[in-house]
Amino acid sequence: MPSAALIEKTFAVAVVLVCVVLLLRQFVGARHRMRWDGAVTRWWRRLRANAVRAYRWPSAHRRAQREAEAAIRRARGQRGMHGAREGDGDNVVRPKFKNSRKLH
Repeated sequence: MPSAALIEKTFAVAVVLVCVVLLLRQFVGARHRMRWDGAVTRWWRRLRANAVRAYRWPSAHRRAQREAEAAIRRARGQRGMHGAREGDGDNVVRPKFKNSRKLH
């Protein structure tokens, strides 16, 4: 069980570091404490926002991909409604003429 011992030691070191930081915080002046608290708060918010963004990314990516595919399907479906030829494969809408001979 060396991995369990490693986890325990890592957790113990983290607790000791937090305690030392909180003890040192008590001995600094009020202005420095406020600045440090603000910096820690900003760091914590940024860390939390990045964690939430990383957690939500796969579902947001799938949703964006579905919406993009739906928009492509709608655009391809609208081409037929405007009288263009089906199966061109490009984004150009070409109207169908009754008389297909060249005029010039």
